[in-house]
Amino acid sequence: MKAKFDIIQSTCVPLPLENVDTDQIIPARFLKATSRDEKFFGDNLFRDWRFNADNTPKKEFVFNTPAFSAAPSEGVHQILVAGKNFGSGSSREHAAWAIAGYGFRVVISSFFADIHKNNELNNFVLPVVVSEEFLAELFQTIAADPQAQVKVDVPAQTVTNLTTGRSEKFDINGYKKYCLVNALDDIDYLLQQKAEIEKYEASSVRY
Repeated sequence: MKAKFDIIQSTCVPLPLENVDTDQIIPARFLKATSRDEKFFGDNLFRDWRFNADNTPKKEFVFNTPAFSAAPSEGVHQILVAGKNFGSGSSREHAAWAIAGYGFRVVISSFFADIHKNNELNNFVLPVVVSEEFLAELFQTIAADPQAQVKVDVPAQTVTNLTTGRSEKFDINGYKKYCLVNALDDIDYLLQQKAEIEKYEASSVRY
């Protein structure tokens, strides 16, 4: 969903597992869908971890626990805090669709698979890379208090654990930052430059 990124302050859902691959984020059988409906993919985020074969919720999975069962809405749980090497495996963009469709706006980890990281950015989900020490602190904070909040300041490129007051800077490509802050996808950006493109085309030498 296109939405301007500024300061996102929210409770978080912890997923302290390393090497979470795209087949776990959205199982391969859902890639056959002919729709890109956000709700469809969001409903099936981590499908095999969230549900049994009879579609009953697995009570032990974090999304189904009382503290974290509410899907992101009205500022609740908009941030997913995940273990190292998030989004490894196949390059399927559907994984980013599922994360965005569920309602997460930010994913924090100490390392992302490159293709998945770019897929998130292209689908208005911000991947925030932090140090392993900061990530461990976040997990500890959330375990102690599920209502603990994190603030992600996109213009300043900082992430802050509001419980401890500790902050870290994060990197983001300048072009992608501009697009997120202005709620632009690649096509929107090109259309925004339409007048300049037409001016250049008109002044270009023809051979």
